[in-house]
Amino acid sequence: MSTSQQPRSESGDTTAGGSGTTAGATSEPAAGPGYSGAAAAETAPAAAGEDQTGGEQAEEVKLGPTGRPLREIPEPPELHTHGPATVLAMCNQKGGVGKTTSTINLGAALAEYGRRVLLVDFDPQGALSVGLGVQPHELEQSVYNVIMERSLPVDSVIRNTKLEGIDLLPSNIDLSAAEVQLVAEVGREHTLLRVLHPVMKQYDYVLVDCQPSLGLLTVNALTASDGVIIPLECEFFSLRGVALLIDTIDKVRERLNPKLDITGILATMFDPRTLHSKEVMARVVEAFGDTVFDTVINRTVRFPETTVAGEPITKWAPRSAGAAAYRQLAREVIGR
Repeated sequence: MSTSQQPRSESGDTTAGGSGTTAGATSEPAAGPGYSGAAAAETAPAAAGEDQTGGEQAEEVKLGPTGRPLREIPEPPELHTHGPATVLAMCNQKGGVGKTTSTINLGAALAEYGRRVLLVDFDPQGALSVGLGVQPHELEQSVYNVIMERSLPVDSVIRNTKLEGIDLLPSNIDLSAAEVQLVAEVGREHTLLRVLHPVMKQYDYVLVDCQPSLGLLTVNALTASDGVIIPLECEFFSLRGVALLIDTIDKVRERLNPKLDITGILATMFDPRTLHSKEVMARVVEAFGDTVFDTVINRTVRFPETTVAGEPITKWAPRSAGAAAYRQLAREVIGR
C-alpha cells in the first residue's frame, strides 16, 4: 500500500488478523448506501491539479490497497422495474477463502441499492443457509429436490429472508448425492440453468455460492452464470489454485456457456500489516490487472460474529468498515 494513503478509521472494529475496511477509506463510513468509499478516498481529478498553462499535476494521486489509483465508482442508478437477473457464481475450488461470506454480504449490499436478489446455496455444507439463519437439517425441501424432481416448481422451495429484497434457495447435505445422480442425465451441466429459468424475471441478481471443488455442481453453476466472482485469499497457496479455476472457466465458456466471463477477482482476508499479504496482492494485480476489484476485504472479527447472528454485516454492524467495503463492492459489481 502506498505510504501516501491516509490512515483508516475502524469504527469500533477490534481485529484479530487485521482490520476489516474498505479500500482507501479515510473516515468512519456512513450506515447507508449513500457512502462512496472509493470516491471519498480519491484526490481531485487530474485536470483540477493542473494550472491554466498546462503545468505539472499539483497533487499526488492516492493509491488503494491494490497498489493502483482508485477508480471512481458512480452511485448506482435507481431501478423502477426488476429483472431479468444477472447470474453471478461465487467460485473458488479452495475452501475458506470467503465465498459464502462474500455471497451473503454482497447480496445484502445490492439489496440496499434497491436490487432484488436471490441467493442460491449450491454447497452441500449449507453454509449460506446457516449464515442467513436457516438450519439445513430442518429443511423439508432444498435445491436438491428442485434439481432431481422436475415437477417441483422452484418457487415452492425459495424462502423469504429477514432481509428486504433478498430470497434464498437453501441447501443441505442431500445435495451431495446430486453430483452422482446427475451423471446419467442428458444435459446434466444445464440442470441449474433449467431450475432458475422460471424466476429470472423476478430478480436483478442471482448469486450462486459454489462448493469448494471443480466438480459437476460447480460446472452447473458456471453454465448458468453470466459472470464469475473469484474470492481470493491473500495467501500464496490460494494464489496457486487460480490458474486451474480459470482453465475450468475457459473450458465452460468454450463448450457450454459462451457468454461466461470473469466479473472480477475479489481480494479477501487481506492483512495490511504483513508483507506477505502485500506481496500476494501485488502478484494478483500484476497477473490480472483491472479484473481485480478495487475493493479489498480485510480480516476482521466482525465476520465470524455475523455468522453466529445469522445476519449480513450490513445489518449486524452497519457502520463498520467491513460493511462499507461490501457496499463499495456492490457499486463495482453494478458498474461492471
